[in-house]
Amino acid sequence: MQTSNNTNNSYLSSQTPPSGGWGAGSLISSVVPLPIENVDTDQIIPARFLKATDKKGFGDNLFADWRFNKDGSPKTEFVLNDPNYTGEILVAGKNFGSGSSREHAAWAIAGYGFKVVVSSFFADIFRNNALNNGVLPVVVSPEFLAEIFESVNKDSKTTLKVDLKSQTIINNATGKSESIEINSYKKDCLLNGFDDIDYLLSKKELIEEWEKKASTAH
Repeated sequence: MQTSNNTNNSYLSSQTPPSGGWGAGSLISSVVPLPIENVDTDQIIPARFLKATDKKGFGDNLFADWRFNKDGSPKTEFVLNDPNYTGEILVAGKNFGSGSSREHAAWAIAGYGFKVVVSSFFADIFRNNALNNGVLPVVVSPEFLAEIFESVNKDSKTTLKVDLKSQTIINNATGKSESIEINSYKKDCLLNGFDDIDYLLSKKELIEEWEKKASTAH
């Protein structure tokens, strides 16, 4: 996970618990703007990097074809190579994560160090993959998205506050906010750093109690 670009310009509202959850439930961070529409999963992580079977190292190849020349040198014009833009929030154009269903795209986003992706529309499969890998996809209105890009263009250190507990996103440059839609199960998983198995284990006592009641009822 690449963290060198994130430590000075973003922070969690409280210490992140060892599980990797959201702690107190909010994140304030400067953003990385990617005002490109229809970013598909092959652009997020090109197919040649899909041979690996675990999540390690995928962040190194996030947006590889946009980020690096063929000789491996960085393309200075691409936003991830611009030191003016750092943070744990990626702000992208409409229809982010379209194309194939590869979960590796979410691995790459998370592996680079992004906790949140903001767009006016996400492909459904990518959205679910992101949630399953600890990344919060935040859907905002086209108007609010345009306002964020405008704020960041004026000041690269512009920050957003994403409050998962209250389900709001705030542009700190303008004070404007919008609500965040997320189902209660995925919200609970993100807040606690749970995957599906962790969630079931957290309900072990309730499950065992239900099983006892069910067995004595027969």
